Amino acid sequence: MSVTPIRLLGDPVLRTPAAPVVDFDQELRRLVADLTDTMFAAGGAGLAAPQIGVGLRVFTWFVDGEVGHLVNPEVAPVGEETEEGPEGCLSIPGFTFDCRRHLHVAATGFDLHGEPFRVEGSHLLARAVQHEVDHLDGVLFVDRLDAEARAAALAAIGAAEWAGAGAWVPRVEVSPH
Repeated sequence: MSVTPIRLLGDPVLRTPAAPVVDFDQELRRLVADLTDTMFAAGGAGLAAPQIGVGLRVFTWFVDGEVGHLVNPEVAPVGEETEEGPEGCLSIPGFTFDCRRHLHVAATGFDLHGEPFRVEGSHLLARAVQHEVDHLDGVLFVDRLDAEARAAALAAIGAAEWAGAGAWVPRVEVSPH
């Protein structure tokens, strides 16, 4: 278990669809622990395996005091309602942009032991789940912005102090768990 460097926008791993997990073993448990530790250290609401350079379909979340993870997730909207709201990404640090997401979702998959697992949520949890599943598909939230907002976002991001860097390492000040 350790805090791992988070890959930044521009790293090809963030644009590569992740492979399904087939082995529910000690290596997967270590990956989930690393994702959780790194997410906490970075102050994020979620973190997907590709963000730490691992091309597997796994993500963690921390929303409203609840910590969780999902392996090989499938996500589906519950109802038609959407909401536009601020969204950020640990792979695009320091920026938030308004992004439209389904208000309520249900996601199914497995826990780290291979047992079926389902999570259902709305608002921030729904946004986090959709955002992390996008990462597993090689999609970044800025891809979901309309053309004008996306162009403005990419221009701002291109001028970021970290633009062109490969990764950043969150500092562990105090463990939240």
